[in-house]
Amino acid sequence: MTKRQSLFGIELDPLTMDETVQRCLEAVRDGRQLEIGVVNAAKLVNMRRDARLARAVTGCDLVLADGQAVVWAGRVLRAPLPERVAGIDLFLRLLAEAESAGMSVYFLGARKDVLEQMLRRVADRFPRLKVAGSRNGYFDDSEQEAIADAIARSGAHMLFLGMTSPKKEIFTAAHGARTGARVVHGVGGSFDILAGVTRRAPESWQRRGLEWLYRALQEPRRLGRRYLTTNAAFVLMTAREFLRLAPSTAPANRSH
Repeated sequence: MTKRQSLFGIELDPLTMDETVQRCLEAVRDGRQLEIGVVNAAKLVNMRRDARLARAVTGCDLVLADGQAVVWAGRVLRAPLPERVAGIDLFLRLLAEAESAGMSVYFLGARKDVLEQMLRRVADRFPRLKVAGSRNGYFDDSEQEAIADAIARSGAHMLFLGMTSPKKEIFTAAHGARTGARVVHGVGGSFDILAGVTRRAPESWQRRGLEWLYRALQEPRRLGRRYLTTNAAFVLMTAREFLRLAPSTAPANRSH
């Protein structure tokens, strides 16, 4: 078992994408449940402000660096992570693996029209994929147990949650086990991207850690201020942690 790295007091799993996919497939084959949590700069900032979100993420079986900024911070703060494991890339890898291995999946999240469009595109891309069921992500808290039970009845091996934070993390923490799915992965806005509703940043932007900027440029009024605020807070968090970890350069007191 790979030793976890501690970053901002959060234990992260230093896994590559290939290693993560392998863990997920093993969980399905062994009949174990694996709840996956992913963190980017914004979520790490929000976890400091929202204790419920922090508990939900840290309670996951795997906690992965979804954002490039988290990988960079790990290097600076001597908690190295091998690479970014982006939630949407893991999602697509698992769909491909599920198709080839005959594992069934369930999709929970997004608006009804977006979900339907995504299902059509997924069927085109993964024609042999077994879809055990799907449901849009607009429901009251009082419906959560019934939804989890419906997922369990579907027999899905993998559950993908296309919902925003903290809703998907809180659902996973409260009802992930109840769903019976062996892999539970919150994929955020990935349903919208697969449906073609929003565009993902080109790889060159992703490598530079600018995926947030590309997203903000698509919805500047809704996301611009939010991203700038959380990114500034993340840089400040990293700087403070760096200073805390740095050895003191002050001379030691001497007795005369």
